[in-house]
Amino acid sequence: MSTADISQGTDRVAIARETDAPTVETTGRAATAADARPAGATHAEGARAAEATDPENALSARAARAVATATGTHPAEATDPAGADPAGATRPATIAADTHPAEATHAEGAHAAEADRPAATATTVRSALGLRLFGSELGLVFRRRRNQALLLLLGAIPIVVGIALKLSTPRGDDAGPRLIAQVAGNGVFLTVGALFFVLPLILPLAISVVAGDSVAGEAGIGTLRYLLAVPAGRTRLLLVKYATTVTFCLAAVATLTATALATGLLLFPVGPVTLLSGSTVSLSEGLVRLLLVALYIAAGVATLAAIGLAVSTVTDSPIAAITTTAVLPVVSQVIDAVPQLRSVHPYLFTHWWYSYDDLLRAPIVTDHLTHGLLAFLAYTLVFGSVAWARFTSKDVTC
Repeated sequence: MSTADISQGTDRVAIARETDAPTVETTGRAATAADARPAGATHAEGARAAEATDPENALSARAARAVATATGTHPAEATDPAGADPAGATRPATIAADTHPAEATHAEGAHAAEADRPAATATTVRSALGLRLFGSELGLVFRRRRNQALLLLLGAIPIVVGIALKLSTPRGDDAGPRLIAQVAGNGVFLTVGALFFVLPLILPLAISVVAGDSVAGEAGIGTLRYLLAVPAGRTRLLLVKYATTVTFCLAAVATLTATALATGLLLFPVGPVTLLSGSTVSLSEGLVRLLLVALYIAAGVATLAAIGLAVSTVTDSPIAAITTTAVLPVVSQVIDAVPQLRSVHPYLFTHWWYSYDDLLRAPIVTDHLTHGLLAFLAYTLVFGSVAWARFTSKDVTC
């Protein structure tokens, strides 16, 4: 790993350490508010009120207070020692409570509000620092030359396919699949054709590199040990890593879609879109359907991201995690191609990847799309739970 990767790992350790720092300032304010009103303050106010109504005893009352200040006793004890109350040490607080019950209730409410404020402040700080950790992970993923090269490769594929289709003269016997043959008639279909080319192998390989390296890469360079040495929160860290991988999935599909659409608009005629069912829709509706196709494929490869994250928590070798994650969709597609194993086809996550073609029919057939989305969700929950169970109990102290 490069020095920049290790530096990024150190920054995330610092962010994780700040996340759980105690909020000392708020606690100090609560303690100050609790001690702000002395126990004898209310008694002194009552004494001054008595002096105002009885001027003749004002001088003796002031003298009594002076003696009490000098000796540290209660004013009543200073004027009449024989009648001093044995529980005089606690009497000022009792007098204060009995004299001003409304003030006592107000003070209790203020103290309760001060006690609740630290928890709210700590939650706000954790949320802000969680966003900082997410931003740090995004920077780590998208600044790596390897991941940038993968995005460039995905962006170059539609350009190569578009130029090849533009220069070639399709014949009736090798025009290829109907989806690919329609590209020459409308450049919008170049996006669908590019997705058709990269979905079996290249796009899963790009996602596997990021997902498999998410945890195993940290463990390999040693930064995971320091991230978990402080109480950074393993669940939050795992969620951040999965969110980062899903963001890369969206970026990969968006890069492929945008490049293919721009290339198709430049090389081929553009107009009303003829769907796979034979009906024609407007260009704007065709672009909306194209966006839905891209989002559906992004949801499908996000399932592979959850699988790769689970594999990444099992091993400390990023190469092993990446290889395993990349091989799984290939094996799944091989099984899906064997007719004798059709009974297990609906349970394969890659079986539903190609259901996006239902979005290119009129009307849209939602049965396969719904089953596909439910399968993606089920795989994400299962392998996400596996990743959580493994990561929260993972021993990285040695």
